[in-house]
Amino acid sequence: MPTLNRHGWRTGALARRAGYSAQQIRNLERDGVLPPADRTDAGYRSYREVHLQSAQAYRALAAGIGPVAAKALLRAVHSRPVHEVLARLDAAHAGLDRERSEVRLARAAVAAIADEPIRDVRPSDAMSVSELATALGVRASTLRHWDAEGLAVPDRVTPGGARRYAPNQVRDARIVQQLRLAGYRIDTLRAVLPELTGHGKAEVTAALAARDVSIETRSRALLDAAAMISRLLADRDARARL
Repeated sequence: MPTLNRHGWRTGALARRAGYSAQQIRNLERDGVLPPADRTDAGYRSYREVHLQSAQAYRALAAGIGPVAAKALLRAVHSRPVHEVLARLDAAHAGLDRERSEVRLARAAVAAIADEPIRDVRPSDAMSVSELATALGVRASTLRHWDAEGLAVPDRVTPGGARRYAPNQVRDARIVQQLRLAGYRIDTLRAVLPELTGHGKAEVTAALAARDVSIETRSRALLDAAAMISRLLADRDARARL
């Protein structure tokens, strides 16, 4: 198999082909995203196809998993065992899959609280633990558990730490109660509640749709990056056999 050894580009020429500035190319080499450049007799950098492929893979990876994780993965491509690289890619795909699951859960949660007016709160709705427990038909210990889990956290309004739920916190507790009745587990609620509290239903729906688009865009970028990484790994194998 031919390796990615062709060409001998200077920094500017590689930058133009890769869509970066010359300084960005030098920074990517410094950070290990690109393998070390060859040097001419005069000391100039000389880049090959492997550098172009690495720069393009980094762009796709950064769009898929962020620049910090992308740099770490490209460094692994150039220096770590193949199984470690593949494990990192698997973890990146798994992360996107978790996000998709969270969006599905949040969308189902929106439906579960369709009858719960998310913004229907008044200043007079502030309640003590016992008042809210009675209103929701739950035990005070249940509210304290939700507080400990960070799901519906009241204010502490006395030096002794007595709890009192402000209107927005009453709303959060009502939402938690609706989702618990719908069968949502505590660990699942921790994942989906940030999507639901503090917003109206239309805003939540729009936010979830935007997350769907973001996940699809990042998933496609990761797929493109994986194809480039596969070629880089094959090139590494081929050079090792020379």
